[in-house]
Amino acid sequence: MPLHLLDSNFFITAHRFHYPFDVVPSFWIRIQDLATKGVIGSIDKVSKEIRTGNDVLKDWIDNNLPLNFFVDSSVYIEEYAQLAQWAAGKAHHYNTAALSEFLDADEADAWLIETAMNGRQTVVTNEVSNPQMKARIAIPEPCNHFGVSFCNTITMFRNLGVTF
Repeated sequence: MPLHLLDSNFFITAHRFHYPFDVVPSFWIRIQDLATKGVIGSIDKVSKEIRTGNDVLKDWIDNNLPLNFFVDSSVYIEEYAQLAQWAAGKAHHYNTAALSEFLDADEADAWLIETAMNGRQTVVTNEVSNPQMKARIAIPEPCNHFGVSFCNTITMFRNLGVTF
């Protein structure tokens, strides 16, 4: 299993804002290299979220990432059940829409966390901890509760010794 599991927003934010293909191709070459080496990966639900865009990012993923990059997230049901129980216990804090979104079977966040819980990987996301937020469960909150490591893109690169 890869050391780092990438969230949808890793790809989407990089593509749309920080590292567009036409401006920073070296970023994408490095991602392809790390993926080929098995250092980074993701889950099937992230792939599905990216593919809803049906744009150049989807095309890049189809043409540049190994076939095994997106792993099946449905195999860790026990960990998912723990996350669902944790979320249900937070019903007094989060609004109903936030809980529904987090536990939606098509949404990647809970599945990404449960996969990391099982394999002891680090989740790479642009989300930041905001325990006061009620409208959405940010990835760092359940990660903090379950002791799952998480970081942002730059921290991942630093941890891996990647420079450009």
